[in-house]
Amino acid sequence: MTDARRRLPSVDALLRSAPGKKAAERFGRGPIKQAIRTVLDEARSRGDGAPEPDLLMARAAGLAARAAFGLTPVINATGVVLHTNLGRAPLPRQAVREVTRIAGSYSDLEVDRETGKRGKRTARAEFLLRALTGADDALVANNNAAALLLTLAALARRKDVLVSRGELIEIGGEFRLPEIMAASGARLVEVGTTNRTRISDYRKAMSVKVGLILKVHPSNYRVVGFAEVPDVASLAAVASKAGVPLVYDTGSGLLSPARGVPAEEPSAIEALAQGADLVCFSGDKLLGGPQAGIILGRSDLVSALRAHPIARAVRVDKMTVAALEAVLRLHAEGRRSELPAWRSLTAPPAEVRRRSAALAGALDRAKVVRGESVAGGGSLPGWAIPTSLVRLPVASAEAVAAHLRIGNPSVFCRVDGDALLFDLRTVAPEEDERLLRAIGYALSQERR
Repeated sequence: MTDARRRLPSVDALLRSAPGKKAAERFGRGPIKQAIRTVLDEARSRGDGAPEPDLLMARAAGLAARAAFGLTPVINATGVVLHTNLGRAPLPRQAVREVTRIAGSYSDLEVDRETGKRGKRTARAEFLLRALTGADDALVANNNAAALLLTLAALARRKDVLVSRGELIEIGGEFRLPEIMAASGARLVEVGTTNRTRISDYRKAMSVKVGLILKVHPSNYRVVGFAEVPDVASLAAVASKAGVPLVYDTGSGLLSPARGVPAEEPSAIEALAQGADLVCFSGDKLLGGPQAGIILGRSDLVSALRAHPIARAVRVDKMTVAALEAVLRLHAEGRRSELPAWRSLTAPPAEVRRRSAALAGALDRAKVVRGESVAGGGSLPGWAIPTSLVRLPVASAEAVAAHLRIGNPSVFCRVDGDALLFDLRTVAPEEDERLLRAIGYALSQERR
């Protein structure tokens, strides 16, 4: 029997076809050629026959179009505030304005305008971070994993690092803490057990080979029940007595305690006050800013990090600097509520219910039901936010959800059996009308 895959056309044959020539004119020969290769490889791997050339070209054109159009803004109606796959924290308009202002021009990114000499690109952001937290010094990297990698490489290369077994977390995308430690050159020493680690476990594991103690907040899960973990102050005492630093990866980027946020969620200010020598966290979670890794703490330790070769490899670009500075200014001015992520987290349930009722009233068979939103993005695990959901029964929920995702505007929602669920907590009020139109269009496509 002849393998159907042998009947697949060649890349050149598809390029020479009329649809291929048209696609090459629109997207460029290179991108459409790469798209054709990808589509043919997928067809071979499936081994389910040879699709018609026109269908192959349609798939290739679609792939090239997605690359040509770039990132697409979407309406997040999932109720996951810091949705990693959707870009986590949306930037406030002040940050967007600053990025736009800086991106298209030269700037004083790394120059002191008074002296004309070379400056430090994150000096202004680090000044604001020190002012907001009381830290001796600060450093900005391109994400929190990079911040941790730099810290371990600079302070504990070829040394032991004590970590509780209950804190050996896996970051999104299957990146695991032990693997980051191995890449840094530090040696992992596990202490305690998954659910119970005592301060005595750290004392017993301490030796002259230890370079630092690492505490990691399990920001994307919770250990409950028969569990125990030493507090920061106790760990700081053990680290101080041994003459090694205590590094605390708080993860979610909460600068200071906030009303409504669970008390067990650590803030940078509290971690430093309790004795952590260095604190690191993400910029695009509860801080509400761009992707970045923030490091705060002792000046001598931050200086060691800044002088390490990896620091240059993980530095941020000018657009991240501009956005981060704008977000930090909002925190400094007491305007955290203007950050989109915090608007979603703290939106009054009555307001969400009112908007949900208006949307449901404009859709046949839709009704408002009770539900829960979540912070997401590896933040505030187990914390549910009461919300109202618009429940819309449809003939084929998966099909309508797909139409919503590929529509304009693109909409992401939840699928619950034979219904779609829309959570307006994560939808900006000014997007309500666009969301309604998108739902109407998706429903019309599904009926065709």
